[in-house]
Amino acid sequence: MSVQERTYIMVKPDGVQRGIVGDIISRFEKRGFKLTALKLVHATPEHLENHYADLKGKPFFPGLIKYMASGPVVGMVWTGLDAVKTGRAMLGATNPLASAPGTIRGDYALAVGRNICHGSDSVENAEKEIKLWFPEGVVQYTNDNEKWIFE
Repeated sequence: MSVQERTYIMVKPDGVQRGIVGDIISRFEKRGFKLTALKLVHATPEHLENHYADLKGKPFFPGLIKYMASGPVVGMVWTGLDAVKTGRAMLGATNPLASAPGTIRGDYALAVGRNICHGSDSVENAEKEIKLWFPEGVVQYTNDNEKWIFE
């Protein structure tokens, strides 16, 4: 059964620098998700270490933090049916070479270390990430298109 949930999607520095933020937003809007938070952030290494805490012991961790702190990111909260699972499917595989054409990574990326976006991997992690990146909360509103998207 599909459920209404929230997910955190972040366009990484490579996506921001390449000017494809609008394309990524457009894909989520066209799919029927509702944008409830959006911000451009140049995150500190400490903030990023908190975000990626589950990867701390990995050999690529220092390089990941350095890269993610190298430029601004765009953080977003999207709401909709099965937002976490569907959002990850829209992003494609972590390794862009394994991502199908039509996915964000499949269309825009070639390297794991420059794979355009981050997407929450569970509802629980989405809520943690939303609190971390949007401590001020998100916007609540009614999207009039919902009657045309949902049964």
